[in-house]
Amino acid sequence: MDKFETFSGIAAPMPLVNIDTDMIIPKQFLKTIKRSGLGVHAFDEMRYDDDGNEIPDFILNQSAYREASILIAGDNFGCGSSREHAPWALSDFGIKVVVSTSFADIFFNNCFKNGMLPIVLPQEQVDLLMKDAEKGANARVDVNLEDQTITSSDGDVIKFDIDPFRKHCLLNGLDDIGLTLEKAASIDSFEAKTGVARPWA
Repeated sequence: MDKFETFSGIAAPMPLVNIDTDMIIPKQFLKTIKRSGLGVHAFDEMRYDDDGNEIPDFILNQSAYREASILIAGDNFGCGSSREHAPWALSDFGIKVVVSTSFADIFFNNCFKNGMLPIVLPQEQVDLLMKDAEKGANARVDVNLEDQTITSSDGDVIKFDIDPFRKHCLLNGLDDIGLTLEKAASIDSFEAKTGVARPWA
């Protein structure tokens, strides 16, 4: 997993509340266990019509937001079923940061495991960033994980909270496997001792 230290990207406004995981990645695309290739299907039912043509009104189909890597979202983002494909799809699309007033717990946890940063802010600060994001391609937002700040295109600096352990994992690019490998020497030592003490095991 790549390290997340500082990030700058175009922010797309998505004020709809209760965007659930089926909206993020519909169930017909859950057959794969690969993390790549799902980005083209992210928000599929909102992005495409029944013939597979792009719906012009959808925010991420608009020219100003095609390269968006930050979502400023409505309340309760990522609710619904617990599919890990949702953060996979967003990450493969290019989204690195999602800002909302609240997230569903499982989606929130899965974001960190996939190198994405979900940020919870009060409504008035989300509203400020939402308005800023409406500027289109000029709405570049800077995120500094070490300092725990978001800087809008107007220069407004917003502080955010994050669990210290999750911050450590993102800064160091550690998913669950990476955390386990940090203990590789201790694991090898334990296995060696166990092999001697219990050779039948």
